[in-house]
Amino acid sequence: MNARRLLPAALTALGLLLAGCGIRPTEVPTDFGGAPSRVPCSLSQPDLTIQSSRGVPVQVFLLCGSSLVTVDRTVRVPEGTADARRRVIVAQGLLDQLAAPPSTGEKAAGYTTHVPDGLKAEGPRPGDPADTLRLSSAPAGLAPYALAQIVCTLSDSAAAEGDGSVVLGGPDDTALRRYECTGELRSRPGTTLPPSTQVTTG
Repeated sequence: MNARRLLPAALTALGLLLAGCGIRPTEVPTDFGGAPSRVPCSLSQPDLTIQSSRGVPVQVFLLCGSSLVTVDRTVRVPEGTADARRRVIVAQGLLDQLAAPPSTGEKAAGYTTHVPDGLKAEGPRPGDPADTLRLSSAPAGLAPYALAQIVCTLSDSAAAEGDGSVVLGGPDDTALRRYECTGELRSRPGTTLPPSTQVTTG
């Protein structure tokens, strides 16, 4: 047989062979189950334990992911308490709530806290501004996450003047500072320090 006649037939056979080696689309099952039902930092239902507690409704900032997120709490304040004393009671209650372990539902949603247990709050000393809160540990010595939680929680509560800031001091004579809770602090509490200014005492 003439070689010129064999060449086209050979090329056709080779083409069919190569096509047979190609990857053909197939239907591959990709069902790995439904998406997780719990969205991080989102509580599926109110905490019944917290709901049943009696007291003044408050909010505290817990850490979830890399941000600060508010959760509902209550603080007990005796009726008829004077305003100055009320501020300190609320501040102490908020510190206690911040230091308490998150509830089971909050833990499941990813909430944590860095505020140490046993932190105490006192009112102003003679010469301090009336809205001062003195902590049993110097604010500057607290871990960044803990300080961010405390500043944002106290500045947004009845323990402060309601202007988004709070005057904090420690147990020693270190200068008082007015700390602010900003959007950047809430979104980056571990790497952002609360903006603060020194407070002049009388």
